[in-house]
Amino acid sequence: MKTSLKIGIALAFTGLAAFAGAAHAAESEVELKHPGWQHKGPFGTFDRAALQRGLTVFENVCNNCHSLEYVHYRNLEALGFTEDEVKGIAAKVQVEDGPNEDGDMFMRPAKPSDPFKFPFANDEIARVSNGGALPPDLSVMVEAREGHEDYIYSLLTGYEDPPAGVEVAAGKSYNPYFSGHQIGMPPPLSEGLVEYPDGTEATVDQMAHDVVTFLAWAAEPNLEERKATGFKVLVFMAILSVLLILANRKIWKKIKTQNA
Repeated sequence: MKTSLKIGIALAFTGLAAFAGAAHAAESEVELKHPGWQHKGPFGTFDRAALQRGLTVFENVCNNCHSLEYVHYRNLEALGFTEDEVKGIAAKVQVEDGPNEDGDMFMRPAKPSDPFKFPFANDEIARVSNGGALPPDLSVMVEAREGHEDYIYSLLTGYEDPPAGVEVAAGKSYNPYFSGHQIGMPPPLSEGLVEYPDGTEATVDQMAHDVVTFLAWAAEPNLEERKATGFKVLVFMAILSVLLILANRKIWKKIKTQNA
């Protein structure tokens, strides 16, 4: 991706800082979009293909401003990547390390044990680069917002021209899903913005759905394990209930027989 395009994307995603302090979707009178999520529901699981595509969107768009502080590259094996593939994904990123034996800091390729790299050297530079706003970490963003996946998806795909008579302030964009309907983040996604390795067409809806799925996994990577454990507990409780009922009947049958 060209440097100028990356800069443009970074500026566009500055508005995601508004997530940190913005009112939730429930404060808007506009009903959220409900595209459907495979991982929702008691037996839902993550769509691995969508997770990998979502990583592509995050790497090429979101990570120009935002970090995933609580996600390490090694965690990507849960997305269906092999150990070698994870090493390759991490190695594409240069991170600062040190000091070395000479007392100097140095740059090196990221390792699977490293967390996702914050795109700025420090918070102060991040603020200066983003109009004074510190881009929030996206590790738990899906869980932190009322409406969860539906809210972020609606926001990402909800940009439109303002209704007649509505004047949008300079530097703002109209988005009915944002509280007040005027958001400082220009539309972050556009048709064909990324190229998916699996050949999927990168429409705005597709990219939004994929990156939200990825962020949902980042916020709750143990979701599938938790559901599996809950299902096992339910099965155990069901079997135990049946055994207790049978035992209770047997005991009372003996008592009734003795009293007859």
